[in-house]
Amino acid sequence: MNDINREFVSHDEALARAEAGVAKLAAERNDRWYPKFHIASNGGWINDPNGLCYYQGRWHVYYQLHPYGTQWGPMHWGHVSSDDMINWKREPIAFAPSLEADRDGVFSGSAVTGDDGRLWVFYTGHRWANGVDDADDNLEVQCAAVSDDGVHFEKLGVVIDNPKGFRHFRDPKVWKQDGMWYMVFGMSTADGRGEVLLYSSENMRIWHFEQVLFRHPNPGVYMLECPDFFPLRDKEGNEYWVLCFSAMGERPNGFANRNLHNAGYVIGTWEPGEEFKPRTEFRLWDWGHNYYAPQSMVTPDGRRLQYAWMSPFVPPVPMQDDGWCGQLTVPREISLDSYCCIRTEPARELESLRETTMEYDPFILGVNESFRLLDDVEAAEIELEMDMSHSTAERAGLKLMLTEDNAHTCVYYDDQTHRVVLDRHANARGDRGYRAAPFTSHTLKLHVFVDRCSIEVFVNDGEQVMSSYSFPSDGPRALEITAESGTLSIPSLRIHELRSIGLEE
Repeated sequence: MNDINREFVSHDEALARAEAGVAKLAAERNDRWYPKFHIASNGGWINDPNGLCYYQGRWHVYYQLHPYGTQWGPMHWGHVSSDDMINWKREPIAFAPSLEADRDGVFSGSAVTGDDGRLWVFYTGHRWANGVDDADDNLEVQCAAVSDDGVHFEKLGVVIDNPKGFRHFRDPKVWKQDGMWYMVFGMSTADGRGEVLLYSSENMRIWHFEQVLFRHPNPGVYMLECPDFFPLRDKEGNEYWVLCFSAMGERPNGFANRNLHNAGYVIGTWEPGEEFKPRTEFRLWDWGHNYYAPQSMVTPDGRRLQYAWMSPFVPPVPMQDDGWCGQLTVPREISLDSYCCIRTEPARELESLRETTMEYDPFILGVNESFRLLDDVEAAEIELEMDMSHSTAERAGLKLMLTEDNAHTCVYYDDQTHRVVLDRHANARGDRGYRAAPFTSHTLKLHVFVDRCSIEVFVNDGEQVMSSYSFPSDGPRALEITAESGTLSIPSLRIHELRSIGLEE
């Protein structure tokens, strides 16, 4: 154990080199698609959100970072913080590989305020078994670090070893309940089955195996990444536990599970010392092209907030040529409705980003009619209500990021499939394809966030969500509303142009 806790390089030196790497990429960064109101690195590649927490009066968001390139590489932890979740500040890079245990990557993890008042971070230390690449599998262990300010950390080394050398053994999420600390993380068994393990501790340093909390029923799912486990109460006050994970190996099933890997959850019941008893099937968090590795935290006022990585899994990925790659979603509030169904809505803090608002009186679009709402918009929030019981259109909705070459992305209602569709068939750059989310009401409310290269669609007060990249062509980016093969009745439409969260500089 002492050997893997030994430093092979000074952590301060590794952090300084990483800062220089990000600065080099940031100096030549192209901002044509760089987000205005999403968290992204100043330069380099990012993926999973990590260590989400509220500590000493500030929100802290850490994220997986490769500071030397715009493709996945040795993982570090980038860091931003905010006192209001709206205006964000870049902090120094929090972690770099420096111990033998994390020689090839400081992988994902979580943060909690410990019994001593310090911020405790738990993460996976990652090594290549052959010291070069994944040809001979991974060596992964769970590690800890502490901080007095949330910015500068002391690594404590390995707290949970991987005695059998399981290839996938990572992503700890920690919480305290009834005087005991608990940790879940994902693993792949020797026979290639994805599981979530549960550990417990009295002091955060010595951890004991409790049980296999969940074993995925599909033998093709070989790993459950980035697990999260938390309670929610429904409208009647009944408590349920939500087990989240990103299922590696889940295959497409109709409209569902269309991505390379798919992030979702099951809802069930659990008490310490008891088994987790699922009550639902696996459900997607998000039906879009680019959503993965969500993590949640609790706010001081008791809300459950979640960020996720907008993952560019499928090439081509145009922003990799621009000195940066990847962003997080907007923060989302998670709740349970009366039917034990998850609602995912944009965090209420985002309303403070609104600079100007255009509000339209109710109107009806004629057959095959289009109406231009804005000639050019980079960052906007759109609140659209469509009355389907008084509409005859087969397809109706929004054309986003519409440029002079007619490249665009559509978000529309499809009457034949009775789904909301996010369609990128007319994109000039990046991956294409479409995704479709279900809904059941005669009134369709779309709450859409458009940033320079991303679209997030909240359907009917968060019944479903869709998140996808869209890389517009050069020139003005118009916004239109259109109806095809029929009319569209619009009782309500508001458009808010949004300001920056302060990370573009």
